Amino acid sequence: MSAIPLEYFLTVAGVLFSIGCIGFLLRRNLIVLLMSIELMLNAVNLTLVAFNRMYPQSHGGQVFAFFIIVVAASEAAIGLAIVLAFFRVRKTIRSDDADLLRN
Repeated sequence: MSAIPLEYFLTVAGVLFSIGCIGFLLRRNLIVLLMSIELMLNAVNLTLVAFNRMYPQSHGGQVFAFFIIVVAASEAAIGLAIVLAFFRVRKTIRSDDADLLRN
């Protein structure tokens, strides 16, 4: 087993997830919202890999982490495309102005 206990990994992942959650709830900038979502997904990846270290014969945690990385990459690409299209229309990237697109 490793020298670093599982609780340390889970604490760091919890702090990362909390920072991402607070950033998502308090910020108005769409780019910061996307970065906060990425931070939360990375915290989940850290948790999955940390639990996979406890059971090295099973690679389920690493497989799930790989799929989350794929989802995060596609989310970033599609999210940035939406932000760019939104910026071209409204000349702002504030999330409060997103409801104006229905006009």
